[in-house]
Amino acid sequence: MHVLSTLISGLGLFAHLIAAGYTLQDDYGTTDSFFDKFDFYTSSDPTNGYVSYVDRSTASSGGLISTSGDSVYIGVDTKNTASSPGRQSVRLASTNTYTHGLVILDLEHMPGSVCGTWPAFWMLGSDWPSNGEIDIIEGVNTQTNNQMTLHTSDGCSITNSGFGGNLETSNCYVEASGQSANAGCAILSSSSQSYGDGFNNANGGVYATEWTSSGIKIWFFSKSSIPSDITSGSPNPSGWGTPTAAFSGSCDIDSHFKNLQIVFDITFCGDWAGNVWSSSTCASKADTCNSYVQNNPSAFTETYWRINSLKVYQESSSSKSKSHSHAAVHAREHEAVRENKSGRSAPYVRPAPRPAWKHRRGQYKHGHA
Repeated sequence: MHVLSTLISGLGLFAHLIAAGYTLQDDYGTTDSFFDKFDFYTSSDPTNGYVSYVDRSTASSGGLISTSGDSVYIGVDTKNTASSPGRQSVRLASTNTYTHGLVILDLEHMPGSVCGTWPAFWMLGSDWPSNGEIDIIEGVNTQTNNQMTLHTSDGCSITNSGFGGNLETSNCYVEASGQSANAGCAILSSSSQSYGDGFNNANGGVYATEWTSSGIKIWFFSKSSIPSDITSGSPNPSGWGTPTAAFSGSCDIDSHFKNLQIVFDITFCGDWAGNVWSSSTCASKADTCNSYVQNNPSAFTETYWRINSLKVYQESSSSKSKSHSHAAVHAREHEAVRENKSGRSAPYVRPAPRPAWKHRRGQYKHGHA
């Protein structure tokens, strides 16, 4: 009887721990206050894109950002012939930073598979690459499958197991030998619904990123397969099955990833989309990527994010999972940007290997212009 009662007690404790799970920390909402939680980057594009990142006022008056009560729109200029430095767009970085957590992005629409485009949803630390980088959604031009990548300082690599995608590169170190510069450790989704037109034609979906001391996992769920615990606001990753990407192995996660901002951006051409232009099917549209982006505003009507929700959860039982005010790392934001030349393996449908490109980080201006 004593053994039985002990077992029942243990099961009860186990059930309690499971029930505790994740609790909501930040809900970015779908009203204008969504943009209060981000800084608008307005400096030149560190990836040499044909883009002009605008401030909040310009973005709002130009129709590049808006809210509808149940969703947030982030897009680009689709009306005007562009002039130097490029087509108007938006790049946002959250005013909060995170160490650990469960980031769940519910999208109705992401930028389509359009020639000249290079959108990304990612997380970035102020001291790159020491604080790490997590690329959750990224692709260029007519890409059909999402690429997920980590970029770190030395001493971090991953194993080819525990995920459903295709391993492209395994060493996360930005200067790893035997890989293109800044290739990082990259995993390509095997689903053509994970990115661009395929994602939008399937009416969107959810990306969930779990970051713990033991690893970083990314799940992609199409609209029809979103787990009920996500929609109910009680996410439980243990029941989600095999992740699309899982980054673990010979890597001390806590020493390589900390204090990361959440970033949305859409750039054009530059060191990836532009450099593969001549070897892609896009080359039939114009001699250069910049020329095409400059002179065809209507080509980018599908180049936008439509966000149903962005929520960050933390483990209820973990005192280590914290969000830090962006102001606490204000000083670090003014450190010199390390402009590392880099390159990655090309996307799933690859016209040519991804060439060298400069790191995607730039200096953020504080406050909201």
